[in-house]
Amino acid sequence: MYYRDIPAAQMQDLSERILYEDNHLLILNKRSGEIVQGDKTGDEPLSETLKAFIAKRDSKPGQVFMGVTHRLDRPVSGTVVFAKTSKALERMNAMFRDGSVHKTYWALCCEKPANPEGELEDWLVRNEKQNKSFVTSRPGGEAKLARLRYRFLGSTERYHLVEVELLSGRHHQIRCQLSHMGCPIKGDLKYGAPRSNPDGGISLMARNIQFIHPVKKTQVDVTAPVPASWKGIGELGI
Repeated sequence: MYYRDIPAAQMQDLSERILYEDNHLLILNKRSGEIVQGDKTGDEPLSETLKAFIAKRDSKPGQVFMGVTHRLDRPVSGTVVFAKTSKALERMNAMFRDGSVHKTYWALCCEKPANPEGELEDWLVRNEKQNKSFVTSRPGGEAKLARLRYRFLGSTERYHLVEVELLSGRHHQIRCQLSHMGCPIKGDLKYGAPRSNPDGGISLMARNIQFIHPVKKTQVDVTAPVPASWKGIGELGI
């Protein structure tokens, strides 16, 4: 199968952003603005870009397999796991469904949480037309229970770093719940941030992912570097 050619600069960029790779999996450091899987915009998703990358890098004449195991919202950055074999895809999908994949997120918030740590439990309703979720006081119907744990890590000159562990997987869950708590994420105009980020993204990243390898049965523990645009994070000593 023919894949489009990739410029040398893009090949280098993708190579530098691979956080983990073996014969079964590839974990990439996704940039804000990139899409993991094809959507109505028609923009090329990372799944297709990586097929072309692998085909060129490894001089593969046949079809390259690159399965999507989970997704990150377009404005979010950080760790994304792709499956290079159908066996790995099937097993990773099952692991994400049963909660055996542990994901930690970092959010740079506009306000400091009132409590340094806690667990949030809210009922969320998704509005498809607005592509937005809302907290409702009435459970039932289309409302879905959303749960997360958070921990305040420190403050820069203007913003506040919060670590989040998802306990459920709902649409825009972290963005919605932190905003409802009074701590909208930097750059997230949709959920109450006062101004946008220069790159149009939001300051939310999938910082770390941990799981047992679906084939090798060894521990996989991968951490994405903090984006350069997150000023002052390095000074927190985390």
